[in-house]
Amino acid sequence: MKELLITDSSFQLFWNRQLILVEEDRHLLVKKHHNPYYNNIIKTILEEQGAEDFNLSSFFLLAERTQMQNANETCVAGTPDAGKASSCDGCPNQAVCASGVPTVDPAVAAVASRLSTIRHVLLVLSGKGGVGKSTFSSQLAFTLAAKGRSVGLLDVDICGPSIPRMLGLTDAKVHQSSSGWSPVWVNEGLGVMSIGFMLPGIDDAVIWRGPRKNGIIKTFLTDVDWGELDYLIIDTPPGTSDEHISIVQYLKEAAGVEGAVVVTTPQEVAMADVRKELNFCVKTGLRVVGVVENMSGFMCPCCGNTSEIFPAPTDGQGGPKGMAERFNVPYLGSLPIDPLLLKCCEAGESYIVKHPQVPGVLALLKVIEKIVKTCEGEDAYLDDQE
Repeated sequence: MKELLITDSSFQLFWNRQLILVEEDRHLLVKKHHNPYYNNIIKTILEEQGAEDFNLSSFFLLAERTQMQNANETCVAGTPDAGKASSCDGCPNQAVCASGVPTVDPAVAAVASRLSTIRHVLLVLSGKGGVGKSTFSSQLAFTLAAKGRSVGLLDVDICGPSIPRMLGLTDAKVHQSSSGWSPVWVNEGLGVMSIGFMLPGIDDAVIWRGPRKNGIIKTFLTDVDWGELDYLIIDTPPGTSDEHISIVQYLKEAAGVEGAVVVTTPQEVAMADVRKELNFCVKTGLRVVGVVENMSGFMCPCCGNTSEIFPAPTDGQGGPKGMAERFNVPYLGSLPIDPLLLKCCEAGESYIVKHPQVPGVLALLKVIEKIVKTCEGEDAYLDDQE
């Protein structure tokens, strides 16, 4: 089994962990990285690119080395000895390493520049799949656009892109211009971007590991030309993993990031994962605009009565509303299961436009008005720009 040994001259690693270019026939020793997570990422990339006879024990990545200028050959950046070891003497980066201050990913500034013409950025999150994030994201976008706002909807659920269908854009394709990728426009007030527009067929799977998914997310944030928008809504996959970490890191210097709308359903099996999402927001410093309780009951289209479908928690904690109170975040309201809403999502239609008088629409409008007040100020109303 041959050893594959590389240095910064034979690869490029950006801190978003999205791009690694390996040149063959490089046999220069690098040091072991103090975080084994990076070693696993490199191993994954090499496996995907077809590298064989790979000896992981001799392939250790010093990630910070790639961003250091004129580093010593025995560089120990990224280890506890960074800036302190005798090999650091005379290195122009010694003070930076000793300070413990991480280098800055240039993509962060690029994202901030690209999104500088967007007034409000909202993420739609949930630790649980199947709670209706994409349903809420699509109808939030439809509603804001119907009420006079200019809206962009970015789908970063790379493996399960539902947004094209929910916006009625299953046959659309993305085009490039001199200013970047152009969103697909539902109408003059609502633009959409999704990897679903780039797949050869509607049923084709995206079989990517984390680094490649993070790469396309970065491209969406830096290369899509949204123009001026009132709102950019980012629909995310479930969980608290690579995609979510990347989004939060990329947006940390962008102006207008309002925070996250967290979607849950009433049963404990969903809320157990949503609490993890709320803790993710706490740990990453992401503001929670509020919690939306989706599928709070089934609204019968015949008699108008509502039946509880999911069992109410019996722990005495107050369900989604109590969960929001314990995390000290707003509870935005509850939305029923309405077959009319489900039909609108399948057809790519706006719920509030198609069925303006049904109780489910009134509940949705109340939730969205609270979001508007959070973003635009307490004196703002959803109908202000209609």
